[in-house]
Amino acid sequence: MNYIVMGVSGCGKTTIAKGISQKLNIPFYDADDFHSMENKEKMSKGIPLNDDDRAGWLQALHDLLKTEESNKGAALACSALKEKYRAVLLQGLTRPVQWIVLHGDYDLIWNRMNARKDHYMPAALLRSQFETIEYPDYGLHFNIEDSPDSIIHKILEPEK
Repeated sequence: MNYIVMGVSGCGKTTIAKGISQKLNIPFYDADDFHSMENKEKMSKGIPLNDDDRAGWLQALHDLLKTEESNKGAALACSALKEKYRAVLLQGLTRPVQWIVLHGDYDLIWNRMNARKDHYMPAALLRSQFETIEYPDYGLHFNIEDSPDSIIHKILEPEK
């Protein structure tokens, strides 16, 4: 199965997806690594990406998920802010995808983003992500005030 951990920048997607990857011994991918240099440069200047900027990025991620579904699956950390982005990611996949949706308070995430080093996504873009995100009704939803270990445990060992 493919796992997609989604939410705004700074909410802990990478930490959760890496944890799933390690526990299940499946590959981990960070969607940030698939952005073009132009997209990274744009974001580093505090300019939000638009749908056109994201088109090639989403297609590359879709291709990755398609490949991994024929293997053991993978854990992907990806903002997937809009429903139409999620539709591109899922197009033509034949196996189910487990969505993990991370929610958090703006101030908490702002502080996390300001504390991290060497990331091209400045905290100044956080507001635009909060304005853009369309939280889905599906998937497993978690408040990021819970510890990453607790969230990962709940994902992989849900109460019966």
